[in-house]
Formats: sequence, C-alpha cells, structure tokens
Amino acid sequence: MSKDAKPKADAAAPAAAPPAKKSKLPLILAAAGVVIVGGGAAFWFMRPKKAPDAEAAAKAAEAAPKAAAIYYKFDPAFVVNFGPEGNTRYLQITLEAMSRDPKTVEEIKGNEPAIRNDLVLLYSAQQYDTLVSPEGKEKLRSGTLEAVRKAVADEGGKPETVENVYFTSFVIQ
Repeated sequence: MSKDAKPKADAAAPAAAPPAKKSKLPLILAAAGVVIVGGGAAFWFMRPKKAPDAEAAAKAAEAAPKAAAIYYKFDPAFVVNFGPEGNTRYLQITLEAMSRDPKTVEEIKGNEPAIRNDLVLLYSAQQYDTLVSPEGKEKLRSGTLEAVRKAVADEGGKPETVENVYFTSFVIQ
C-alpha cells in the first residue's frame, strides 16, 4: 500500500449516529414560570390601592369620641285622660329628649308648645291594654320620638339630631 493511501473505512462498521437532540420542554417551562411569577409580582405592586369601604369608615366614626348628650326635660309632666267614656283613665308621663346638638335642643325648647300639643293628642288616643305591655310603651316612645323630630323638621332643623326620647316617669291610673 502506498503512503498516500488512506485506509478505507470498514464497510461493515456502523455510521456515526447524529448527536441526540436535547428536549426544549424544561427550558420552555422555566421561561413560562418566570413570566407568570413576574406578571403576578407586577400586578401585586401596581394594583390600585383600595379606598376604605363604608364599613371601615363607620367603625372609625364610632371610635371617634361623641359629643356629650344634652337632655331637654319637658316640664311640667304630661297628664292626659284616655280610654272609652265611662271608663276614663289617666296617664302621666315625664319626658326628656336627648340630642348632642345645642341648636337642636334650642329648637325643641322654642317649639315646646307645638310639641306638647302633638304629644297630648298622641297620648290621649292610647288604649289601656296597649300601654300596660312593654311593647306598647316602646311603641308609644317611638311615636313620641317621631313627633318631636317632626316638630324640629317643620322648623327647618335636622330631625335626625334628636337621637332619643326617654320616659323618666310613666303612671297609669
């Protein structure tokens, strides 16, 4: 054989296998994970800040100190007769209205004759059987509060500032 001659490859030897292709699936999954995590973080930091809701505002208002209650006592006590003829009964009520607004208390005081008139009519229209039950007394108290608030509203005041009315004495005879 000559020097320049190259040995022939063995025809029986298998051909060299092409290099195996690497799977790109792990790389794609890693890239998708980075995009998802990055997008979630961006959303978290760039989301609009939530304004306080009404419930949180109400709790904050409750936590704030309230003004002191101011009581207005209707003097003298209310004394009315009520009931069917022949079985007349008497009702005596001592009443106080409560507000935290001095202007409202002045409106009640300035309109006491009109308020007393409305309350006398309300009290004299009651029935004995209703007034002896706690529910009946509470219903009468609610009606009294409505009458006082109406009088305040009729004079241009704020009826909601009359927070409550209290019977400090309640006598039926």
